[in-house]
Amino acid sequence: MYKTKTKETDHDVMELLDQIENPRKREDSFHMLAIFQEVTQLQPKIWGKDIIGFGSYHYRYDSGREGTAPLTGFAARKTKFSLYLSMKEHKKSAFLEKLGKYKAGKGCVYVNKLADIDIEVLKQMIQESMEFSKKQHVD
Repeated sequence: MYKTKTKETDHDVMELLDQIENPRKREDSFHMLAIFQEVTQLQPKIWGKDIIGFGSYHYRYDSGREGTAPLTGFAARKTKFSLYLSMKEHKKSAFLEKLGKYKAGKGCVYVNKLADIDIEVLKQMIQESMEFSKKQHVD
């Protein structure tokens, strides 16, 4: 049986961010934390080793596999931030046109540094992601 690796932990978020070696990445990480907290109005939790998540939802697939995941969040990777933002594809595309410099994967948006993006657009994306995730995962 499959076991979810990315689970909420009780590790300290500030301690995680303090360990970031690159001073600019560390400063951006604390700013990113403040942005997500402002928009979500939720306290951050570490999921897995390094995902900073806000809120949570329970999911269950048709296969029977189920688990819990954060509603939204980010991870400060070595070179980029991984932003976990869920929304309908047409809305995501519209936001991305205005976001700034990014790369997009199937489930994440990747940005190098906060100076590369429009913070107000990011805030709108976080809000949309929260609303979308809550609607999709109502028990």
